Amino acid sequence: MKKLVFVLTTVVALAFSQTSTAQGTIVDAAVGNENFSTLVAALKAGDLVEALQGDGPFTVFAPTNDAFAKIDKETLSNLLKPENKETLAKILTYHVVSGKLMAKDVVAALKKGKGKVQVETLAGQTLTVMQKDGKIWLKDQAGNYSEITATDVAGSNGVIHVIDTVVMPK
Repeated sequence: MKKLVFVLTTVVALAFSQTSTAQGTIVDAAVGNENFSTLVAALKAGDLVEALQGDGPFTVFAPTNDAFAKIDKETLSNLLKPENKETLAKILTYHVVSGKLMAKDVVAALKKGKGKVQVETLAGQTLTVMQKDGKIWLKDQAGNYSEITATDVAGSNGVIHVIDTVVMPK
C-alpha cells in the first residue's frame, strides 16, 4: 500500500511539473497566479515583461503580494511611477539570475559552499543564498533576509522560486 501511494504521488508530481512547464514562460506563470499580481504590475511598470519572456533561461526569486505589502505603501506607489522606472527595474532585476537553477541545484551548491553561496543577479550585484535553521534564505546586500517558501515553478524559459520578502540592491 505504501508503494502504491508513493507511485501515485510521484506520477501526480511529474504530471504537475510537466503541466507547469507547458504553461508558457515564467512571466506567464506569474500572470496566472493571483499571488504575484503586484510583481506582474511592477514588471509592467519596469518595462521588463518582454525581456523575461525571452529565451532565458532565468531563475526568478519572485516576491508574493504579501512580500510587497511589507514595503511602505507610499514607497511602493512611487516606485511604480514612470519616472522611477530605472530604479524599479534595478530592484526587479536584482531578483533574477541568469540560468535555470532548480532547487536541487541550489541545494548542491549550498553543500559545496558549506551552507552559503553567492549568485550574480541581472542587476550586476550579488545575493547570498544560505541554509539556516533547516530553511533556505536569500540575504541581500543590506543584510536583510528573505525566506524561499516554494521552489521549482517551471516555465519554458526558466524557473521561479517564491520568496516572502522583497530583496533590495545597494
